[in-house]
Amino acid sequence: MLKSPACAFGVALAATLATAWSAAALADPVKVGMITTLSGGGSGLGIDVRDGFLLATRDNKDIELIIEDDQNKPDVAVQLADKMIQSDKVDILTGIIFSNLAMAVVPAAVNQGKFYLSPNAGPSALAGKGCHMNYFNVAWQNDNLHEAAGSYANSAGLVNSFILAPNYPAGKDALTGYKRYYEGDLAGELYTKLGQTDYAAEIAQIRASEADSVFFFLPGGMGISFMKQWDQADIDLPVLGPAFSFDQGILGAVGDAALGVKNTSQWSKDLDNEANIAFVADFQAAYGRLPSLYASQGFDTGNLLLSAMAKSPVTDADAFRSALEEADFASTRGSFSFDNSHHPIQDIYVREVVREGEVLTNKIVSKALTQHSNAYATECVM
Repeated sequence: MLKSPACAFGVALAATLATAWSAAALADPVKVGMITTLSGGGSGLGIDVRDGFLLATRDNKDIELIIEDDQNKPDVAVQLADKMIQSDKVDILTGIIFSNLAMAVVPAAVNQGKFYLSPNAGPSALAGKGCHMNYFNVAWQNDNLHEAAGSYANSAGLVNSFILAPNYPAGKDALTGYKRYYEGDLAGELYTKLGQTDYAAEIAQIRASEADSVFFFLPGGMGISFMKQWDQADIDLPVLGPAFSFDQGILGAVGDAALGVKNTSQWSKDLDNEANIAFVADFQAAYGRLPSLYASQGFDTGNLLLSAMAKSPVTDADAFRSALEEADFASTRGSFSFDNSHHPIQDIYVREVVREGEVLTNKIVSKALTQHSNAYATECVM
C-alpha cells in the first residue's frame, strides 16, 4: 500500500468519494484490467502510468485492479485482453502505452461492451471514423503535441526543418501533426525502424542537408540513443520534440545533451494548480522520484475513473458513460474536458530542459495551443 503525506486536496477528495460511495452502495468492486509495458523497451513509460494510477486509486477498496505486462508485444497484449475480458470478467481496460498495441486491443474490447480508458496511446484511427462511445483517451490524440511543436517552430522563425519518427502509427501521426501546423519547408523527412538504436545514417543525412532545425519523435530508449549520438556529432542546430523524448524518465539518461531543448507537453511539474501541486508532492513522497507526464496521465486516468464511479455503477453503461463524459475531476493539467470523440480539450505548452540543482527537468516557457482538440473529431459520429 502506498503512503504519502496527507494534504488538504487529498483529504477533501477522500471525503467526497466516501460520501459518494455510500450513496452508490455498490455491492461488487469495479474490475479494472491494466495492460501496460513493464519490461523491455518502453518499460519506464508503463511503470510511470501504473504508479500514477495506483497513487490516484490507493486505499480504494471498491476497485479490483489486475495488472499485466504486455512486454511491448501486440500478440501478448491481445492474449492478455482476451483473458481479462473472458476469464477475469473485467469491467474496464486501461494502461496501453504504444499505439500499435492499442490498435490490436481497443477496437475488439470496446465492441464487446468494455470501457477502455487510455492513459497514453491516442492513434488517429480511434479519434475519427473509428471512434467509439466506450473509448476515452485521457492523454491526447497522437498528433497533438507535434502540432504544438510545429506551431512553436513558426513562432521561433524556423523555416527548414528536418523531421523523423519511427515507422508505426504514432510515428506517422507525429509527423502528420507537425506538418499540419508548421508553415516552413522540409529539409528532409524520415521514418526509422521502431526500436532502432543506431542513428548514424540519419544524423549524416541531417548534416548533409540545409536544415535550420530538427524535429523528432523517438519515444523511450530510441530518443535516448538519438540524443546521445546527436551530441557526439556536434551539429549546431536547434532540436525540437514532444515531451516523450525529453520527459523526466528520459533526461537522466540523456544528460546535458538535452539542456536548452524545447519540447511540447500538455503537462509540466510546474503547472500552478492545486491538484498538480499535491500530485507532484505525493508522487515524490510515494516513489522517491519526480513524476513524468506519463505518471500524470496515469493519475488523471485513475481520478477520471473515480469521478465516474462516484456518480454511477459501471453496470449501468449509459449512466457510467455519461459520468465519464463529464470529466468531473481535478486534473493535474487544470482545465480538462472531452471533445465529441472522447479525446481531451486542453492547453499544450512549450517547455525547456533546464537544470535544477543536480537534476535535469523541464520548465514551461510559453503556451503553444489553447484549449486544443483534435483534427479528426469532425469525422467522429457516435
